[in-house]
Amino acid sequence: MPPNIIPSDDDSRVPRHYGIVVARFNELITNRLLDGALSALREHGVPDDAIDVAYVPGSFEIGPAALAMAETKHVEAIICIGAVIRGETAHFDYVSMAVTQAVTRVSLDTGVPCLFGVLTTDTMEQALARSGGPGANRGYDAALGALEMARLLPRIRSMRHRKHAAGANPPHSTD
Repeated sequence: MPPNIIPSDDDSRVPRHYGIVVARFNELITNRLLDGALSALREHGVPDDAIDVAYVPGSFEIGPAALAMAETKHVEAIICIGAVIRGETAHFDYVSMAVTQAVTRVSLDTGVPCLFGVLTTDTMEQALARSGGPGANRGYDAALGALEMARLLPRIRSMRHRKHAAGANPPHSTD
C-alpha cells in the first residue's frame, strides 16, 4: 500500500496573512529580495493588505521581530529577509549563526513557519546574483516556501484531530 502523501501544492486555499521581516543593512540586496518575495505572494493571490512588512536594522535583529510577529497569531507564515556578506573579521560568522538559530527557534517555538530568505555570501557579487529576478531571487523562493508551509502545516495538524475523533489514542503528553 502506498504511503499517504499530504499535499502541500494545492492553491485552492490561499492562506490569509503573511509577515515579512526585512533587514535594512545591505539594503541594495534586501530591497531586491523583498521585491521578489512580494512578487511571489502577489502571483499566488495574496493581496497587499494581507502582507505585513517590518524593517529591522540588520540581520541580527530579524529573530526578535519574527518572534513578535509570530506571537500575534495574525500571520500564517513569516518570510525573513537579510544579507550577511563576509568581511575581514569573524563578525560574518557570528551574525550568520545567530540569525540562522533565531529564525529556526522562532519557527519551532511558535509553530509559525519562518522561511529563511537571508543570504550569507562571501561577496557582493554573489549576493547580487542571488537577489535577481524569479529563478534567481532567494526572496521569491522563500515566499514560495512560506505559501507551501502555510498550506501544509494545518493539514498535518488536522491529522491529529481526525485520528483522535476516530477513536484513536490521543497523542502522548509530556506534561
